[in-house]
Amino acid sequence: MVTVRDVARESGVSISTVSRALAEPERVAPETRDRVVAVANRLGYRPNRAASGLRAGRTGALGLVVPDLENPYFASVTKGVQARARQTGHAVFVVDAGEDPALETELVTGLRSQTDGLVLCSPRAAEADLEAARDAPVVLVNLRHDGVPSVSSDDAHGVLLAVEHLRALGHRRVAYVGGPDRSWSDARRRAGLDVVRERYSDVETVTVGSFRPRVEGGRAAADLVVASGATAVLAYNDLVALGLVARLRERGVDVPRDLSVVGFDDTFVATLASPPLTTVRTDLARLGARAVDRLVAALGTRRGAAADGSHDPATSPDDVLPVELMVRDSTTLAPTRDLPAR
Repeated sequence: MVTVRDVARESGVSISTVSRALAEPERVAPETRDRVVAVANRLGYRPNRAASGLRAGRTGALGLVVPDLENPYFASVTKGVQARARQTGHAVFVVDAGEDPALETELVTGLRSQTDGLVLCSPRAAEADLEAARDAPVVLVNLRHDGVPSVSSDDAHGVLLAVEHLRALGHRRVAYVGGPDRSWSDARRRAGLDVVRERYSDVETVTVGSFRPRVEGGRAAADLVVASGATAVLAYNDLVALGLVARLRERGVDVPRDLSVVGFDDTFVATLASPPLTTVRTDLARLGARAVDRLVAALGTRRGAAADGSHDPATSPDDVLPVELMVRDSTTLAPTRDLPAR
């Protein structure tokens, strides 16, 4: 096996120069760097990344904590994180907290010592998690916290797009089925409803409560939606929308003829639904990739800060990704007759 000593001998430089030329090329004169790289390629030398990371005090791994991997939203974000991490030369440890805030904090504590930094996706115990990850680079997804870099989607604008679409179809009473009480995204969507109320006096919005962000949550909310007298409903996410459609069908309520339904996130289940869901789309893979970009930037800045006093990027602006409305078959013109009662 070719070693760093072989490369150093063939290049006529020291072992430390070879290490710098391959790991930190900007610290080596271009002529020397090119010679070392050429020799390493000719000999077939492959650096031991794990050993290099240990010598530098790094693991080469990132941690990702999500509330529920069964939820297609988090699965899609995870794929984006993993794909970008591979491109940056990092492994990813993914852990599922099972919607349990106490377990989530315990998992963060365990990952802290095994990774170079953490991505916390929609954390349910944000304050405790950040305390557990103290002094570690952290990026938040779908949550903002002073001094911590974050990536999120423009949920409030997504609500506005959805209601504008329904208004154009003649709907004047729109229900909103909310998500978990601790959900930051749900709070942003409710803020979007406030914008709707200020902008469109001819549209009445009704919130029907907080529900589990799964199919069961939608089923539990469906009867309340019917009782509200709304002709259209915006669900917290696509899974809740699927539960709504299933329960409405059992009650003899046709979607969209009797009641239009809009989902959120445009996960893969939206196009598999019957009818296919109109939904607010976020590029979830891009969301995950941007989180890794922010985390890798934080890692690089922290290393640089030790040498040149540069600042952590935590104070830089939050990334807010745009959203768009995907119009499909679950929305149509407002009905001119009352919903069937059972």
